[in-house]
Amino acid sequence: MDLIAELLVSALLVVGGIFVLVGSYGLVKLDDLMKRLHAPTKASTLGVGGVLIASMIWFAAFEGEVSLHELLVTLFIFLTAPITANMIAKAHLHLTGERESALPDTRSEEGWATFHEAPSTVPAEKPGEQKA
Repeated sequence: MDLIAELLVSALLVVGGIFVLVGSYGLVKLDDLMKRLHAPTKASTLGVGGVLIASMIWFAAFEGEVSLHELLVTLFIFLTAPITANMIAKAHLHLTGERESALPDTRSEEGWATFHEAPSTVPAEKPGEQKA
């Protein structure tokens, strides 16, 4: 059982390390913010997740302790990384002055949600109605 746990922990550490290395390389080498955004949110998230799961298995198999801290950190990273990337991308689109016509086609009638106006909270006047 110890050999299987050691092999599993080793495999997760190596795979996690490769993902972190690829994510770090992409963060440094990619030229545009929108391209660079994928490196830490995809590859590095999987890398950190692999290392944290390896830590969970190590402590469960060799120390006899069940540690849920690593699971909670992994869950937190997997939930927050896509949301953070979305917010950074939207801020970048607005700050650089990108126009909707310069962006790729969404293949729907809706267009890009970033460029839609928020619905008005004030009800529109009905025809024939006068303000008081």
